[in-house]
Amino acid sequence: MEMTLIFIGNIFSPEVLVVLFAILLLFGGKKIPELMRGLGRGIREFNTARNTLESELKEGMRENEAAAKKTRRE
Repeated sequence: MEMTLIFIGNIFSPEVLVVLFAILLLFGGKKIPELMRGLGRGIREFNTARNTLESELKEGMRENEAAAKKTRRE
């Protein structure tokens, strides 16, 4: 927790600004929106896969609990 707060507190430090400037120089102003769109798509796909996995796990747990209740009744 403390490390996160330190990072957030220093987010606009000179080093970060130098890195952002270097990225701008390397890729140019026209390529950066393309890179960000690709990054956004990747994050969206990751979240979709995570949500799918989470729902499948929950469904499997529900099925397992239902089967356990059924065997206890018999």
